[in-house]
Amino acid sequence: MRRTKNVRASVLAIAILSGCNDAGHVVTDPSGRNVAMDLAAQPDQPTLKDNDLVRVVRASGDIAAAVNEFRARLGTNNGNAIGEQPGGRREVNWDGVPATLTNNDLFPGDFFNVVAPRGLLLTTDGTAFRISDIGYVDVNPEYFREFQVFSPRRLFVARGSTVIDVHFAVAGSSTPAQVTGFGSVFADVGLPASATIEYFDAAGNQLLKILVPRRSDARGLSFAGATFPSAIVARVRITSGDTPIGVDVFDDVTGPGEKRDIVAMDDFIYGEPRAIN
Repeated sequence: MRRTKNVRASVLAIAILSGCNDAGHVVTDPSGRNVAMDLAAQPDQPTLKDNDLVRVVRASGDIAAAVNEFRARLGTNNGNAIGEQPGGRREVNWDGVPATLTNNDLFPGDFFNVVAPRGLLLTTDGTAFRISDIGYVDVNPEYFREFQVFSPRRLFVARGSTVIDVHFAVAGSSTPAQVTGFGSVFADVGLPASATIEYFDAAGNQLLKILVPRRSDARGLSFAGATFPSAIVARVRITSGDTPIGVDVFDDVTGPGEKRDIVAMDDFIYGEPRAIN
């Protein structure tokens, strides 16, 4: 128990500086000493940088190796097993969502805890969640071929917001839980700081904030995730781009005038949810 408290106190000091660009990021300890995470790398290569407390994985382009490395760090996929498992991970790729909750604004934030018990609870300050298997062209035909998939063929966004909070519960229960790590696949990140993942403990303290790398090829996929030495992550906040999807809203990160970056999400990968003691 004492070691867990010490780890939490140390991790609270870690944050990626908001002023860094996509070429590299810095982690500092309380003294301001650079302790380590230059995430610079070729954009189509996975990057994995460690320090004593947290491990960050980022990649764009061909992200399969980075995703598989992240999965391996968390352990075996526990699927829909009810209750707290002794180890391993959970994973959501949205493809188990039925047609009745696809291509509409009806997807419930507790689906992957109640219907498919994986201990995942979603909230947003927007109006709804939307799962799509047609790349959101029913919302706006201009999105044709805008968003590619990692695991065919559904994607996930919030409506009316780009901010999603991910909470955890012991799978199939209402018991709040914590995880050892969380990562996500993103589709069409076009700007260097428009997509981020923030990690928080049970008291609401920010543990870490990481940037999602920009797309680097025609497929347009990116991955970002972090693991911690123990289950101390009680909430994750995802910011997916700077503009939500909409009938009159278009993705534009290179043209003249105001820039807009619309980003969708694919697989969520996270540690086994464990009850908060």
